[in-house]
Amino acid sequence: MENLTLAEKGKKRVDFDRKEMPVLSQIKEEWAEEKPLEGKKVSCCLHITTETAVLMETLIAGGAEVRLCPSNPLSTQDDVVAYLNDIGITTYGKRGDSEEEFYQNIIKCLEIKPQVMIDDGCDMTTYYLNEIEEDFPGFIGVCEETTTGIIRLRAMENDGALPFAAVDVNGSQIKHLFDNYYGTGQSTITGLMAATNRMIAGTDFVVVGYGFCGEGVARDAAGLNARVHVVDAEPVKSLRACMDGFNALDMDEAAEIGDIFVTATGNKHVIDGEHLAKMKDGAILANSGHFNVEINLDWLSDNAVTSETVNENVMKYELEDGRELYVLAEGRLVNLCAGQGHPASVMDMSFAGQALSARWLFDNQGELTNKVYQVPTEIDNEVASIKLSSKGMKYQQLTEAQIDYLNSWEEGT
Repeated sequence: MENLTLAEKGKKRVDFDRKEMPVLSQIKEEWAEEKPLEGKKVSCCLHITTETAVLMETLIAGGAEVRLCPSNPLSTQDDVVAYLNDIGITTYGKRGDSEEEFYQNIIKCLEIKPQVMIDDGCDMTTYYLNEIEEDFPGFIGVCEETTTGIIRLRAMENDGALPFAAVDVNGSQIKHLFDNYYGTGQSTITGLMAATNRMIAGTDFVVVGYGFCGEGVARDAAGLNARVHVVDAEPVKSLRACMDGFNALDMDEAAEIGDIFVTATGNKHVIDGEHLAKMKDGAILANSGHFNVEINLDWLSDNAVTSETVNENVMKYELEDGRELYVLAEGRLVNLCAGQGHPASVMDMSFAGQALSARWLFDNQGELTNKVYQVPTEIDNEVASIKLSSKGMKYQQLTEAQIDYLNSWEEGT
């Protein structure tokens, strides 16, 4: 009875969010007739949310055999897992899985020997490469969702260690310009507020990392009247933050003035022990990067005289000098682990890009080399066109003369 009730709750939430996902819904309708993935096997390692459920329904409608497991132990929504299994989509995992359970879920997903993987953070991909002794028959490649995963894939490519094709879905325009910017900005703030109920206005709010995710967080924090400070390792991005109206500084200085810190770099220990040692009493630390390595949690554990959970998703560390620092969601993705993640409207575009990129891999099998591919422009344009139409809006199409002009070089002054 409990599982049935949980599945029904998941169904209601998925139905509610599906209304905000017209692009993926249209693809699902088309694929239900065309069956472009008939007989194909796809294994997915993604945050298990209501929006992910709509992607799974779309792949199934296209004819694929699908298995799904979580890409983060604390982002799994148990009612969505129950709903997906209830409708026959094989889904593993629960919120709070141990590390061992996390990888067991990946193993179960790979048992079908997929031809394509859809990954978020590259954990399924690297497990396949490092732990599976056989090459899956007809394996084509992977579609990667997030910045951290792409960093890993490009490192493999640069080392000559990437033995198949990969699609940089994170780098597509319909993903990083919307999901990373608008989605991460809003969901990080709402996750932070859900965990702490702290006022954002009037705080010194430090954003570490000024890629598209960090930009979104900084913009939304400023919109709530915080004083925003930005730390980035690249001079150009730091200058952009300055020109956007924020205070660009290094981590040493930021550590001493920040009330709230949010990391979004995809890198390790960007808030390190030397920075934690300088922070104000009561400083709040959160992470919006994929892995829980951006804040040096080991230093906190080693140097705290006591630590305790003071609220759901809030851990207090008391240091020897009496200062107390608060870490949200165990240093994992605060927007998904302390909140519900990105709004369905923006995930509609990201997951439409995932679905179409997976189809692109299948359609181009045999023609691809072992490298990281950008999402084809026509996929970006298709998703954007459907999204605009769903909002009752249009874009200006070029005339043949204008297209000829842009493709020529003879005509000048």
